[in-house]
Amino acid sequence: MDPKTTALVLIEYQNDFVKPGGANYEGVKGVMESTNMLANTLATVDEARARGATIMHAAISFAEGYPEIPANPYGILAGIVAGQAFRKGTWGAEIIEELTPQPGDIVIEGKRGLDCFASTNLDFVLRQRGVTDVVLAGFLTNCCVESTMRSAYERGFRVVTLTDCTAALSEEEQRVAITKDFALFSRPMTHEAFLAELGGAAA
Repeated sequence: MDPKTTALVLIEYQNDFVKPGGANYEGVKGVMESTNMLANTLATVDEARARGATIMHAAISFAEGYPEIPANPYGILAGIVAGQAFRKGTWGAEIIEELTPQPGDIVIEGKRGLDCFASTNLDFVLRQRGVTDVVLAGFLTNCCVESTMRSAYERGFRVVTLTDCTAALSEEEQRVAITKDFALFSRPMTHEAFLAELGGAAA
């Protein structure tokens, strides 16, 4: 896998998910701990950046009052409103300090739903940079990560999903996503397996 044509897309590494006190932290902390996803992600980002891969940050945020969401939301978006999560300008919506974007990183703006491609210029940026391999990590495993995975697959990118750099709201959801769904739309692998391929002989 050539670092020059590889992008690591970090989905919603924001305080509302990752940090104690965040609106959704209690929901994901168990799976975060069992997968060691934060430490794995930090190690992956450092190494991938050092090898020349593109690092992209895809955070979600909404204006106060959630005008971007229907008045009577259902499903995951209803949960966001109920928890008052990811409000633009608040601590909860900020990218975690450990993953503060570095020079050369790209911050994808405009994410208002599940699929990172849907309301952003992610596809345009990837193609402008000649990216062929899209590597996904983040939250939630069976929601935004999976939605983005499917969309990247449909767009013709080669997709890798990092099984130990993701977290869901339960161990069951995590297990089903990575064992049943991921292989349909990506090459699921651990962060160590990905780094072994990045810049190596494997393709």
